[in-house]
Amino acid sequence: MKGSKNMENFFDHMEEHEDVNMIKLEVNIDDISSEWLGYTMDKLLKEGANDVFYVPIFMKKNRPAYMMQVLCDQKILENIKRIIFEETTTLGIRYYPVTVHRLGRRFVERKTPWGVVKIKQGIYNGQIVQESPEYEDCKNIADRHQIPLKKIYDYVWKKGYKGKET
Repeated sequence: MKGSKNMENFFDHMEEHEDVNMIKLEVNIDDISSEWLGYTMDKLLKEGANDVFYVPIFMKKNRPAYMMQVLCDQKILENIKRIIFEETTTLGIRYYPVTVHRLGRRFVERKTPWGVVKIKQGIYNGQIVQESPEYEDCKNIADRHQIPLKKIYDYVWKKGYKGKET
């Protein structure tokens, strides 16, 4: 996400809100290299897409394929469509408006026996309803102390603050 237009809007998502000007795009692709898909995803995210993912599907005649789904703000729709048409083999794009309810977010630090881990908390109506340890922090601790990554996640989740008011 570094250097992407997503970082410019990061702090817009700190408070709980609904994004009403969002567009979801879908494309079925059956004749494309997986390397091209990765490259296209990187370009879409750099352009400011909020989310890009692929779902394996079967098309007519049982041809294996991928459905690409992209979520973006309506303001960048034309740029997103241009990238998809230029970088993939699709001949058409389905898109429609969607509303996205985003939780408020805050970051806290949690001490573990091996070091400090940053935690992203999701806040709904003033209550913490989600917590997610930052992967890079957990990975670095696991590598440094030669312990399983899941042990760090387990410890952090057991010491969590779920359900408490902010």
